[in-house]
Amino acid sequence: MTIDFTPYFEKYEAVVDMADQVFARIQKDFPKCVKCTVKCSDCCHALFDLTLIEAIYINYQFNKRIKGKGKIRLIERANKADRKTHMVKKQAYKNKKAGKNETEILMDIAAERVRCSLLNDNEMCDLYEYRPITCRLYGIPTSIGGRSHTCGKSGFVEGKQYPAVNLDAIQKKLYNISYEFVREIKTKYAKMADMLVPLSMAILADFDEEYLGIASSKKAEEQQGKENEKNLT
Repeated sequence: MTIDFTPYFEKYEAVVDMADQVFARIQKDFPKCVKCTVKCSDCCHALFDLTLIEAIYINYQFNKRIKGKGKIRLIERANKADRKTHMVKKQAYKNKKAGKNETEILMDIAAERVRCSLLNDNEMCDLYEYRPITCRLYGIPTSIGGRSHTCGKSGFVEGKQYPAVNLDAIQKKLYNISYEFVREIKTKYAKMADMLVPLSMAILADFDEEYLGIASSKKAEEQQGKENEKNLT
């Protein structure tokens, strides 16, 4: 079985276009508040996860466009970032088991600084054109679970009313694409669409048929082909 990601990537890119349009509109309406500039890498140290379809898309673009020594260097950085991310999440899990308030745990995670694997020595993104949606919306007001957030370097003033991007709605769109993809490939991992993948792991993973839980189907097809050949001879 050869997986055709094209229709799912096209749906993902439509969400990307929507996010870019929203950012551009808010930047136009509040030019003094949006402080994003070239080589401002504050957002490149934020800790966040990707839905399955976005992780696969980032992985595809990474392998297609990053080659040679540059790719080796980025993989080394991804391994380093992945280890730190694992430590942060492990501590968050311990805090939750100890009864710490979930809001406080999320604030602790938000305070952590993990340098993105794609951030090069010139403070520029090596995969900027294909960066995640979270990166594209950083710098303007957003809301998650009814709580508003914005970049600390922006000019948006706490307590004032601004239009905020509903990240829950965007995540739902991405989940829906992931669910559709998982349903169509008939994976043995029924809950795979619920996966949340750190950017570092999205770079390191090999989203092949075995990883996606359809390797057994491929083997079954190969076996069936052999049986058909026998029947014809």
